[in-house]
Amino acid sequence: MNELVFSRLAHLKKSKSLPQSPPMSLQIGDQIPEFKLLDQSGKYRTNKEFSGKPLVLFFYPKDDTPGCTIEVCGFRDKYDLFQALGAKVCGISNGNEESHFVFSNKNKLQYPLLCDENNSLRKVFGVKKFMGLIDGRVTYIIDSRGIIRYIYEDLLDGSAHIKEAIKALKEIQA
Repeated sequence: MNELVFSRLAHLKKSKSLPQSPPMSLQIGDQIPEFKLLDQSGKYRTNKEFSGKPLVLFFYPKDDTPGCTIEVCGFRDKYDLFQALGAKVCGISNGNEESHFVFSNKNKLQYPLLCDENNSLRKVFGVKKFMGLIDGRVTYIIDSRGIIRYIYEDLLDGSAHIKEAIKALKEIQA
């Protein structure tokens, strides 16, 4: 009898009609997925564009809010240091091209803001909403081969993301 139950379970596991579990969050050691999103200038950006150099990829909740402005301006203010560390910087939220354009110009950002309007990339990375309402704030440090090396999450302290990103990039280089 146990053999029959095991055989049926094995058959059910192979069945394509079983519901699929939701994708898990990307973790340290995972390869980043392929993506193609518009930036604030209407240019499509892909993960391949960022290969060959470390990448600081940060998800932020919303354009032109106090915490997000502090965060994007923090990355702006340390942009020369990120370049000296050999890294590219890229922000992502669900704002559209116009919203990102205004936000980027207002704050004189030197790096792209990607438009993830339907939160598709946010979902693939597994960036969760806070209390089911507010999009999360998570920074990923990705090495030159596209492997996630460090993840930092803190919704309330946007400026800490810059410090953590710098620290992680220095550790990768060591």
